[in-house]
Amino acid sequence: MRLNRETAAQLSTPVQRPGYDPAAQDCGIVHFGIGAFHRAHQAAYTDAAMRLGDRDWRITGVSLRSADVAQQLNPQDGLYTLVERSSDAVAMRLMGSVAGVIVAPEAPDDVISAIARPQTHIVSFTVTEKGYVRRADGTLDTEHPAVAADMKGEGAPRTIYGFVAAGLARREAAGLPGLTLLSCDNLADNGRQLAMLMRGYLQATDPALADWFDAQCRCPGTMIDRIVPAMTAEDRAWVAGQIGLTDEGAIITERFTQWVIEDDFAGPRPRWEAVGAQLVADVQPYEAAKLRMLNGAHSALAYLGLDAGHEFVHQAVADPAIRPVIEAIMRDEAAATLDPAGGIDTAAYADELLERFANSALQHRLMQIAMDGSQKIPQRWLEPLAINQAAGRSSPATLQALAAWVRHVRGDVRAVDDPQAERLATLWRSGGPDGVVDALFGAQGVFAATWIAAAADKAQLQAALAR
Repeated sequence: MRLNRETAAQLSTPVQRPGYDPAAQDCGIVHFGIGAFHRAHQAAYTDAAMRLGDRDWRITGVSLRSADVAQQLNPQDGLYTLVERSSDAVAMRLMGSVAGVIVAPEAPDDVISAIARPQTHIVSFTVTEKGYVRRADGTLDTEHPAVAADMKGEGAPRTIYGFVAAGLARREAAGLPGLTLLSCDNLADNGRQLAMLMRGYLQATDPALADWFDAQCRCPGTMIDRIVPAMTAEDRAWVAGQIGLTDEGAIITERFTQWVIEDDFAGPRPRWEAVGAQLVADVQPYEAAKLRMLNGAHSALAYLGLDAGHEFVHQAVADPAIRPVIEAIMRDEAAATLDPAGGIDTAAYADELLERFANSALQHRLMQIAMDGSQKIPQRWLEPLAINQAAGRSSPATLQALAAWVRHVRGDVRAVDDPQAERLATLWRSGGPDGVVDALFGAQGVFAATWIAAAADKAQLQAALAR
């Protein structure tokens, strides 16, 4: 029997109920990219706020491409089980914060209407780095087919920019206030990045609406942190055995969670700060530490771990050949780039991260982390490399991880899931181990806007690739 509003009463005793009637709550948030991470993070904070008495903050999820999440959640009336699992404890909550999921290509006007509803106050995003469709310099890629089609008004929108612009236009025409656009992606300076990209889109398509956007809308920065492995059939079977019902939308995550939000909203919001979120004036110190230490170490574990034949994060971090590299990246090379005035205790943070990585109760696959590396390494590795280079500091551990990524994208050992996979494989074929380093990190290289390798760095990378 499958979980839904009618069968939820039959859930086994250990599952904590919401304490509010989800069906009696209206939606106040539209969220693009309603995958596992969002349901374990922002949706969990929102559910917790409604358990405290906040009303009408349920989430309308939007999937820009796949119908998978809609097929998981819509037959369940948006309900799903959130499992927090460590080596010594398990906690389970029935989540009521998601009302349902719209598959954008199937019902584009429903998405626009949801944004334009008077009850909507926040539009949020977990669309990954590539979902922002940026050029190497960080500006909007107006030549991308989907962006170009949206800018020309060719059919229904395809990108977040097309949908948000259409929704904002309806709000302006109806005399409604603006919205808070909340990026929850691992994007450096994500709030200002989103504001810049959205403004650029609007200035090119509707300058008057761009002015209204500037006056009426806000894009606060955020830092998000929770490890959420992809679910497997075995995971779902285990959850079903625990709760007594089939739950296709179940999520297994760690107990740790963190959300730091710039306190700059256009209108009402849930009391996320009452349930553990941090509302701050400046997110940047938290964001930089997370991107360079946690995310940078995660990517290093992925590529070095895959090279060593591991499948999971906890296996890679336990490898005596890999762990010292990870520790050096976090404790020495990444930590050296962080502003001490930010108040982050980098040694304690590194200790905490290593403990989380070692959690064998989470089956966090390295291949999941290895996806879309070309979109991730600029902020995780290349920016710290550039900072250390300017300060005269070497970064041998980061370079070792970078070499593992370059080997990975050659594409001859395992599948490469990356928007630039074809281009990177072509650079390998044409340049070999020496030429590919110049093509990627030379003065005219793919990543030259972020970091240009010095001669010693090139030599280290080339030597590692030759081996």
